[in-house]
Amino acid sequence: MTQIAFILLCHKDPEGVIAQTLRLTAAGDCVAIHFDARSKKADFARIRSALAGNPKVTFARRRVKCGWGEWSLVAATLQALHAAVEEFPGATHFYMLSGDCMPIKTAEHIHATLEREEVDHIESFDFHGSGWIKTGIQEERLIYRHWFNERQRKRLFYASLALQKKLGLARKVPEDLKIRIGSQWWCLRRRTVEAVLEFIARRPDVRRFFSTTWIPDETFFQTLVAHLVPEREIRTRTLTFLMFTDYGMPVTFYDDHFDMLLAQGFLFARKISPEARRLKERLGALYAETGRDFAISDDGRRQFAYLTSRGREGRRFAQRFWETETSLGRSRTLLVVACKKWHVAKRLLERVRTETGLPAVDYLFNEVATALPDLGGIQSSIEKRMRHRRALVRMLFEHWGTDRLVLCVDPGSIELIQDFRQDRSRMRLLEIECDFSDDYLLGHARRVGLAGTHTPGAAMDLLLPTIRYDVKFESDRLRDLDLSGHFRMKQAGSVDENTQALAAFLDIPADRAREIAATEYLFVD
Repeated sequence: MTQIAFILLCHKDPEGVIAQTLRLTAAGDCVAIHFDARSKKADFARIRSALAGNPKVTFARRRVKCGWGEWSLVAATLQALHAAVEEFPGATHFYMLSGDCMPIKTAEHIHATLEREEVDHIESFDFHGSGWIKTGIQEERLIYRHWFNERQRKRLFYASLALQKKLGLARKVPEDLKIRIGSQWWCLRRRTVEAVLEFIARRPDVRRFFSTTWIPDETFFQTLVAHLVPEREIRTRTLTFLMFTDYGMPVTFYDDHFDMLLAQGFLFARKISPEARRLKERLGALYAETGRDFAISDDGRRQFAYLTSRGREGRRFAQRFWETETSLGRSRTLLVVACKKWHVAKRLLERVRTETGLPAVDYLFNEVATALPDLGGIQSSIEKRMRHRRALVRMLFEHWGTDRLVLCVDPGSIELIQDFRQDRSRMRLLEIECDFSDDYLLGHARRVGLAGTHTPGAAMDLLLPTIRYDVKFESDRLRDLDLSGHFRMKQAGSVDENTQALAAFLDIPADRAREIAATEYLFVD
């Protein structure tokens, strides 16, 4: 009789975690939960309280602070595995899930699938020869030690890597291991899990090695399972359906993907949008059904590739099915700062970061050099940023784990502002009205390529009125949007007036807004 112990790694949405756990245990299975130690204590307390007394639920003995690409993700998994092995002696299989996963088959179908073969399901491809890694460092993941998070501390990450290369500090892979790679979403039999835990208990050198590799959740279990289990007992595929964009970012599923998901030859899917409430309700009800048959087409990835190629070739005839509900998110607020003097807006954002802690991004759609986290390549050029602007901004929200993000745009980017206004998220606009001297406008003309160092003075005199009119015209267009959340700071305004506008825009106390508005050098050219 098959009983699954689900290893649930999560860091947000406590109500979703509770609902997922109750759904899985109602079908007779068990759940071991690891809730990220970086997450809110109140959220974890809510989960523990709601699931207290459920004998089919356990928690990792120690919560780990998790970071993408770090050993901490493997450490968290091991914590949950140890708890599950100890608490659920009747569990025959251990299935890795995230808080964004949902079943796309019935519990009856899932159990029957696992009973059909005495095998493990885990992607496990040759690290060097499979071509599984599409971008970024490859062998360097293994032979050098990685102590810094590449997304959060990029400069230190690459400085450490460069120093190790310069000093010749490459290390050897444990001689008896052939490194394998694949998705972190696996389903393993009990005896395989016990063999892995026993192996790392007697081989601390292996644990030490992987603890300083980069993205070990894609290599640790994949390598050890292949080392400990005969090849004939491994199915080198994940049972969780997931797709990735060209930029290495997971595709998110929404309410209108129900039929497509059921047609895939997988048991679970990730990642389901937190806002896809209807999809979650339907999949939750599906899980409890009995006697249901599934017609499998497995065409999701082919459709994705086909429609993506049409988009690239300019032959896209309909909205891409994975984009039909592309949105920044209903619960999110985008705070847009529009200012023609970029240095003024940048100073303001620096003060906002310091005083409020809000994540704030400079002119990412206007300056390619704007500092951004690594988002898989989507941020590599202005053209890509504009083409995938909603996806890019959504990734920034998710990267910082925030519901409020401040963004600078040039007032001339009216189409960009209109697009974000039409999103289901909330948007506020802060327009900064500056005074413009003739010298500043002439410098602006040179910066944007309207004039050069050898442009005759007479031509410059003709340009000035037009440029000044353009600045006013852009401001008028912003006002024509008739936004309810349109606030204005003025260089000619008083500190009190600017404090009031800034406090309303950022939704912060007046005393904190005053600290920002009173910045003496804010409008200095």
